[in-house]
Amino acid sequence: MNHSGTRRLETERLVLRRLTASDADKVFKNWASDPEVTRFLTWPTHTNVEDTKHIIGTWLPLYEKKDYYHWAITLKENGEPIGTIHGLANDDLESVQIGYCLGRAWWNRGIMSEAARAVVDFFFDEVGAFSVCSYHDPNNPHSGMVMKHCGMKYEGTRRAADRNNTGRCDASWYSILRTER
Repeated sequence: MNHSGTRRLETERLVLRRLTASDADKVFKNWASDPEVTRFLTWPTHTNVEDTKHIIGTWLPLYEKKDYYHWAITLKENGEPIGTIHGLANDDLESVQIGYCLGRAWWNRGIMSEAARAVVDFFFDEVGAFSVCSYHDPNNPHSGMVMKHCGMKYEGTRRAADRNNTGRCDASWYSILRTER
């Protein structure tokens, strides 16, 4: 694959860009401190902005790596970060697994589907991936709807195959191949 690192992407309403240290307050306020947002995630709800500053601080040096993909989802209208989307590349399989989260105030507006479509297109068109996949806890069906809106097809559900903030959970997998676009 032709890795190029986390590059700025734009959609009709969004700018996807690298996170910065100055994003910490908005990240904490808009989603990281909300237990409803983090309910189905694998990292704990942040209890203070110092938690957020720490985790962003661990991500920033990773932007130097060409195969590190982690975007802040920001609104074009004001530049405010409202969520994140990331991709984990597997060069042997020419595959990328994506994951995402979005602040509750922006749910049900098609924002995450818009961001995910841009990232899927980037991985196919720029990085040269053969497949892009993702999974969700079946108790979070809205996440699966995002995957469907990106053209991903349901592959199946592995029982008790993951753990998130609700405990042990099933994992419903979706993917799209370059040849299916």
